[in-house]
Amino acid sequence: MSEVLESKEKFSTTTKEPLSGASQIPEKPQKRIFIGLLAVTCFILAGLAYVLWWVPYVGLRNIHPYLPLILAVILGLVVFAVAAGSLLLTLTILAGRDFILSRKLRGAVVKILFPLLVVMGKLFGLSREKISHSFVAINNQLVLAQDLKMGPSRLLLLMPHCLQNHDCRVKITGNVENCEGCGKCPIKDLLEIAHKYEVALAVATGGTIARRIVVQKRPMLIIAVACERDLTSGIQDTYPLPVYGIFNRRPFGPCFNTGLPLEEVELAIRHFLDTSAS
Repeated sequence: MSEVLESKEKFSTTTKEPLSGASQIPEKPQKRIFIGLLAVTCFILAGLAYVLWWVPYVGLRNIHPYLPLILAVILGLVVFAVAAGSLLLTLTILAGRDFILSRKLRGAVVKILFPLLVVMGKLFGLSREKISHSFVAINNQLVLAQDLKMGPSRLLLLMPHCLQNHDCRVKITGNVENCEGCGKCPIKDLLEIAHKYEVALAVATGGTIARRIVVQKRPMLIIAVACERDLTSGIQDTYPLPVYGIFNRRPFGPCFNTGLPLEEVELAIRHFLDTSAS
Protein backbone atom coordinates (compact mmCIF):
# COMPACT_ATOMS: atom_id res chain seq x y z
CA MET A 1 0.00 0.00 0.00
CA SER A 2 2.87 2.42 0.79
CA GLU A 3 4.34 1.83 -2.70
CA VAL A 4 1.04 2.78 -4.33
CA LEU A 5 0.85 5.99 -2.28
CA GLU A 6 4.44 6.89 -3.16
CA SER A 7 3.84 6.36 -6.88
CA LYS A 8 0.72 8.53 -6.78
CA GLU A 9 2.67 11.31 -5.06
CA LYS A 10 5.36 11.09 -7.70
CA PHE A 11 3.20 11.30 -10.81
CA SER A 12 0.28 13.47 -9.69
CA THR A 13 -0.18 17.07 -8.68
CA THR A 14 -2.77 18.43 -6.31
CA THR A 15 -5.59 20.62 -7.56
CA LYS A 16 -5.21 24.34 -6.97
CA GLU A 17 -8.32 24.74 -4.84
CA PRO A 18 -10.35 22.42 -2.62
CA LEU A 19 -13.60 21.42 -4.25
CA SER A 20 -17.01 21.73 -2.69
CA GLY A 21 -18.43 18.34 -3.58
CA ALA A 22 -16.97 15.29 -5.22
CA SER A 23 -18.39 16.04 -8.64
CA GLN A 24 -16.91 19.54 -9.01
CA ILE A 25 -13.95 20.16 -11.29
CA PRO A 26 -11.43 22.97 -10.71
CA GLU A 27 -11.69 25.96 -13.02
CA LYS A 28 -8.80 27.19 -15.13
CA PRO A 29 -7.53 30.79 -14.93
CA GLN A 30 -6.75 30.97 -18.66
CA LYS A 31 -10.40 31.59 -19.62
CA ARG A 32 -9.90 35.36 -19.37
CA ILE A 33 -7.53 35.26 -22.38
CA PHE A 34 -10.17 33.68 -24.59
CA ILE A 35 -12.92 36.05 -23.40
CA GLY A 36 -10.66 39.08 -23.86
CA LEU A 37 -9.70 38.11 -27.40
CA LEU A 38 -13.36 37.42 -28.14
CA ALA A 39 -14.36 40.93 -26.99
CA VAL A 40 -11.61 42.55 -29.07
CA THR A 41 -12.67 40.52 -32.11
CA CYS A 42 -16.27 41.71 -31.71
CA PHE A 43 -15.17 45.36 -31.62
CA ILE A 44 -12.96 44.92 -34.69
CA LEU A 45 -15.77 43.17 -36.54
CA ALA A 46 -18.15 46.02 -35.71
CA GLY A 47 -15.61 48.52 -37.02
CA LEU A 48 -15.10 46.56 -40.23
CA ALA A 49 -18.86 46.33 -40.73
CA TYR A 50 -19.15 50.11 -40.41
CA VAL A 51 -16.33 50.66 -42.93
CA LEU A 52 -17.92 48.19 -45.36
CA TRP A 53 -21.15 50.15 -45.09
CA TRP A 54 -19.66 53.66 -45.17
CA VAL A 55 -17.19 53.29 -48.06
CA PRO A 56 -19.70 52.30 -50.75
CA TYR A 57 -22.45 54.47 -49.24
CA VAL A 58 -22.41 57.13 -51.96
CA GLY A 59 -22.17 54.64 -54.82
CA LEU A 60 -24.97 52.46 -53.49
CA ARG A 61 -27.22 55.45 -53.02
CA ASN A 62 -26.75 56.39 -56.66
CA ILE A 63 -27.91 52.90 -57.69
CA HIS A 64 -30.94 52.89 -55.43
CA PRO A 65 -31.80 55.06 -52.41
CA TYR A 66 -32.63 52.03 -50.24
CA LEU A 67 -29.42 50.05 -50.91
CA PRO A 68 -27.39 51.74 -48.13
CA LEU A 69 -30.17 50.93 -45.67
CA ILE A 70 -30.34 47.29 -46.82
CA LEU A 71 -26.56 46.90 -46.48
CA ALA A 72 -26.66 48.52 -43.04
CA VAL A 73 -29.38 46.10 -41.89
CA ILE A 74 -27.45 43.06 -43.18
CA LEU A 75 -24.17 44.12 -41.56
CA GLY A 76 -26.00 45.10 -38.38
CA LEU A 77 -27.58 41.66 -38.15
CA VAL A 78 -24.17 40.02 -38.59
CA VAL A 79 -22.63 42.15 -35.83
CA PHE A 80 -25.65 41.55 -33.59
CA ALA A 81 -25.46 37.78 -34.09
CA VAL A 82 -21.74 37.71 -33.26
CA ALA A 83 -22.17 39.99 -30.24
CA ALA A 84 -25.18 38.04 -28.93
CA GLY A 85 -23.36 34.73 -29.38
CA SER A 86 -20.28 36.11 -27.63
CA LEU A 87 -22.39 37.41 -24.74
CA LEU A 88 -24.21 34.10 -24.41
CA LEU A 89 -20.91 32.23 -24.52
CA THR A 90 -19.46 34.49 -21.82
CA LEU A 91 -22.53 34.05 -19.60
CA THR A 92 -22.38 30.26 -20.01
CA ILE A 93 -18.69 30.27 -19.07
CA LEU A 94 -19.11 32.53 -16.04
CA ALA A 95 -22.25 30.84 -14.75
CA GLY A 96 -20.95 27.32 -15.40
CA ARG A 97 -24.32 26.06 -16.59
CA ASP A 98 -26.21 25.64 -19.84
CA PHE A 99 -28.34 28.64 -20.78
CA ILE A 100 -29.30 28.10 -24.42
CA LEU A 101 -27.61 26.26 -27.26
CA SER A 102 -24.38 25.46 -25.38
CA ARG A 103 -23.71 22.59 -27.82
CA LYS A 104 -24.00 24.98 -30.77
CA LEU A 105 -21.79 27.48 -28.96
CA ARG A 106 -19.16 24.81 -28.40
CA GLY A 107 -19.27 24.05 -32.12
CA ALA A 108 -18.68 27.74 -32.92
CA VAL A 109 -15.78 27.85 -30.47
CA VAL A 110 -14.19 24.66 -31.84
CA LYS A 111 -14.66 25.25 -35.57
CA ILE A 112 -14.63 29.05 -35.95
CA LEU A 113 -13.47 31.05 -32.94
CA PHE A 114 -10.31 29.13 -32.04
CA PRO A 115 -8.62 29.50 -35.47
CA LEU A 116 -9.73 33.16 -35.59
CA LEU A 117 -8.48 33.94 -32.08
CA VAL A 118 -5.12 32.30 -32.80
CA VAL A 119 -4.64 34.93 -35.51
CA MET A 120 -5.89 37.70 -33.21
CA GLY A 121 -3.61 36.50 -30.43
CA LYS A 122 -0.56 36.75 -32.68
CA LEU A 123 -1.41 40.39 -33.36
CA PHE A 124 -1.28 41.02 -29.60
CA GLY A 125 1.86 38.95 -29.02
CA LEU A 126 0.12 35.97 -27.39
CA SER A 127 1.60 32.55 -28.05
CA ARG A 128 -0.46 29.74 -29.52
CA GLU A 129 0.26 27.74 -26.35
CA LYS A 130 -1.45 30.36 -24.14
CA ILE A 131 -4.44 30.55 -26.47
CA SER A 132 -4.62 26.74 -26.55
CA HIS A 133 -4.75 26.66 -22.74
CA SER A 134 -7.57 29.18 -22.81
CA PHE A 135 -9.38 27.29 -25.58
CA VAL A 136 -9.27 24.00 -23.66
CA ALA A 137 -10.49 25.75 -20.49
CA ILE A 138 -13.43 27.25 -22.40
CA ASN A 139 -14.18 23.91 -24.07
CA ASN A 140 -14.15 22.16 -20.69
CA GLN A 141 -16.50 24.76 -19.21
CA LEU A 142 -18.96 24.27 -22.07
CA VAL A 143 -18.78 20.48 -21.69
CA LEU A 144 -19.44 20.82 -17.95
CA ALA A 145 -22.35 23.18 -18.67
CA GLN A 146 -24.11 20.36 -20.54
CA ASP A 147 -24.30 18.46 -17.23
CA LEU A 148 -23.73 15.11 -18.92
CA LYS A 149 -24.16 11.91 -16.91
CA MET A 150 -23.47 8.41 -18.19
CA GLY A 151 -22.65 4.84 -17.24
CA PRO A 152 -19.04 3.62 -17.06
CA SER A 153 -19.28 1.87 -20.44
CA ARG A 154 -19.90 5.21 -22.21
CA LEU A 155 -16.85 6.97 -20.75
CA LEU A 156 -13.37 6.68 -22.28
CA LEU A 157 -10.03 7.66 -20.75
CA LEU A 158 -7.69 8.43 -23.65
CA MET A 159 -4.02 8.82 -22.74
CA PRO A 160 -0.84 9.62 -24.72
CA HIS A 161 1.87 7.02 -25.15
CA CYS A 162 4.47 9.41 -23.70
CA LEU A 163 3.11 8.69 -20.20
CA GLN A 164 4.78 5.27 -20.38
CA ASN A 165 8.33 5.05 -19.10
CA HIS A 166 10.72 5.46 -22.03
CA ASP A 167 12.76 2.39 -21.07
CA CYS A 168 9.72 0.10 -20.69
CA ARG A 169 9.63 -2.72 -23.23
CA VAL A 170 6.01 -3.69 -22.62
CA LYS A 171 3.64 -2.77 -25.46
CA ILE A 172 0.51 -1.15 -24.03
CA THR A 173 -0.91 0.71 -27.03
CA GLY A 174 -2.86 -2.32 -28.20
CA ASN A 175 -3.92 -3.38 -24.72
CA VAL A 176 -3.16 -1.24 -21.69
CA GLU A 177 -3.81 -4.28 -19.46
CA ASN A 178 -0.37 -5.53 -20.56
CA CYS A 179 1.12 -3.08 -18.05
CA GLU A 180 3.13 -5.04 -15.47
CA GLY A 181 2.49 -2.47 -12.73
CA CYS A 182 6.11 -1.66 -11.88
CA GLY A 183 5.12 1.87 -10.79
CA LYS A 184 7.81 3.65 -12.80
CA CYS A 185 5.17 5.63 -14.74
CA PRO A 186 1.57 6.77 -14.20
CA ILE A 187 0.05 3.92 -16.25
CA LYS A 188 -0.19 1.68 -13.16
CA ASP A 189 -2.16 4.33 -11.26
CA LEU A 190 -4.38 5.06 -14.25
CA LEU A 191 -5.22 1.35 -14.51
CA GLU A 192 -6.17 1.29 -10.83
CA ILE A 193 -8.49 4.27 -11.35
CA ALA A 194 -10.01 2.72 -14.49
CA HIS A 195 -10.67 -0.56 -12.63
CA LYS A 196 -12.07 1.30 -9.63
CA TYR A 197 -14.71 3.08 -11.72
CA GLU A 198 -15.01 0.35 -14.38
CA VAL A 199 -14.29 2.76 -17.25
CA ALA A 200 -12.35 2.08 -20.44
CA LEU A 201 -8.71 3.16 -20.60
CA ALA A 202 -6.77 3.39 -23.86
CA VAL A 203 -3.31 4.64 -24.84
CA ALA A 204 -2.67 6.16 -28.28
CA THR A 205 0.57 6.98 -30.08
CA GLY A 206 -0.97 9.69 -32.24
CA GLY A 207 -4.07 11.21 -33.76
CA THR A 208 -4.77 8.40 -36.22
CA ILE A 209 -4.67 5.72 -33.51
CA ALA A 210 -6.73 7.92 -31.20
CA ARG A 211 -9.45 8.35 -33.83
CA ARG A 212 -9.52 4.58 -34.43
CA ILE A 213 -9.91 3.94 -30.70
CA VAL A 214 -12.81 6.40 -30.54
CA VAL A 215 -14.53 4.66 -33.47
CA GLN A 216 -14.07 1.25 -31.83
CA LYS A 217 -15.14 2.28 -28.32
CA ARG A 218 -17.97 4.63 -29.40
CA PRO A 219 -17.97 6.58 -26.10
CA MET A 220 -20.46 9.26 -25.10
CA LEU A 221 -17.64 11.40 -23.67
CA ILE A 222 -13.84 11.34 -23.64
CA ILE A 223 -11.53 12.43 -20.83
CA ALA A 224 -8.28 13.07 -22.68
CA VAL A 225 -4.78 13.87 -21.46
CA ALA A 226 -2.27 15.37 -23.89
CA CYS A 227 -0.11 18.39 -24.71
CA GLU A 228 -1.57 21.66 -26.01
CA ARG A 229 -1.23 20.79 -29.69
CA ASP A 230 -2.71 17.29 -29.42
CA LEU A 231 -5.55 18.35 -27.13
CA THR A 232 -6.72 21.21 -29.33
CA SER A 233 -6.50 19.15 -32.52
CA GLY A 234 -8.22 16.21 -30.82
CA ILE A 235 -11.10 18.36 -29.57
CA GLN A 236 -11.55 19.74 -33.09
CA ASP A 237 -11.29 16.35 -34.81
CA THR A 238 -13.81 14.58 -32.56
CA TYR A 239 -16.45 17.33 -32.47
CA PRO A 240 -19.43 17.03 -31.81
CA LEU A 241 -18.32 14.26 -29.40
CA PRO A 242 -17.59 16.07 -26.11
CA VAL A 243 -14.00 15.93 -24.88
CA TYR A 244 -12.87 17.04 -21.44
CA GLY A 245 -9.20 17.96 -21.80
CA ILE A 246 -6.44 17.75 -19.19
CA PHE A 247 -2.88 18.89 -19.91
CA ASN A 248 -0.01 16.55 -19.24
CA ARG A 249 3.09 17.44 -17.25
CA ARG A 250 6.46 17.57 -19.02
CA PRO A 251 9.29 17.65 -16.46
CA PHE A 252 11.72 16.13 -18.99
CA GLY A 253 10.49 18.03 -22.04
CA PRO A 254 7.84 17.16 -24.62
CA CYS A 255 6.92 13.56 -25.44
CA PHE A 256 9.32 12.00 -22.93
CA ASN A 257 8.36 10.43 -19.58
CA THR A 258 5.46 12.82 -19.09
CA GLY A 259 3.11 12.91 -16.10
CA LEU A 260 -0.43 14.03 -15.36
CA PRO A 261 -2.63 15.26 -12.48
CA LEU A 262 -4.24 11.99 -11.39
CA GLU A 263 -6.61 13.75 -8.97
CA GLU A 264 -8.05 15.83 -11.78
CA VAL A 265 -8.61 12.75 -13.92
CA GLU A 266 -10.43 11.00 -11.07
CA LEU A 267 -12.53 14.09 -10.30
CA ALA A 268 -13.57 14.29 -13.95
CA ILE A 269 -14.62 10.62 -13.92
CA ARG A 270 -16.68 11.12 -10.78
CA HIS A 271 -18.32 14.23 -12.23
CA PHE A 272 -19.53 12.55 -15.42
CA LEU A 273 -20.44 9.13 -14.04
CA ASP A 274 -24.12 8.57 -13.33
CA THR A 275 -24.27 7.40 -9.73
CA SER A 276 -28.07 7.53 -9.43
CA ALA A 277 -28.32 3.75 -9.71
CA SER A 278 -25.87 3.14 -6.88
